Amino acid sequence: MQYENDMLIDAAKEYIQLMKDSGLGYFRIKNDKFEIELGEKHPHFAPPMPPMMPQPDQQSVQKTPEAGKEKPGNVVASPIVGTFYAAPSPEKPPYVTVGKQVHKGDVLFIIESMKLMNEVTSEYDGTVAEIMVSDGETVEFGEPIMRIE
Repeated sequence: MQYENDMLIDAAKEYIQLMKDSGLGYFRIKNDKFEIELGEKHPHFAPPMPPMMPQPDQQSVQKTPEAGKEKPGNVVASPIVGTFYAAPSPEKPPYVTVGKQVHKGDVLFIIESMKLMNEVTSEYDGTVAEIMVSDGETVEFGEPIMRIE
């Protein structure tokens, strides 16, 4: 009987070392002659770390006028998070370009979000003075897209 106990103790030591090496918090093995259970049945896990937020590269940083140098006109901002498209399709010309006259209700651009193409229309009459994002660029809610004077 002592022989079996020594074997169990040796096996337990071996399994403890395996647990340490692998980072396991609980280990159980059973056969027809013995059963070994090591660790807590319900180990306390550390809460998962929040995902790291990627740092934006210089091209995707929100473009806004410098403080104290406000440009004239009305800024059209993205109504949703998505991808900016200047044209209805790659083969077609953009809805608007810098210098183009627009009227209230004219389509200015598309924001694709969740596979839906959302047309954004002008709330102003005027001339497109600046387009602040590139075609295919990801935009955030409220990010300035263009300025109409």
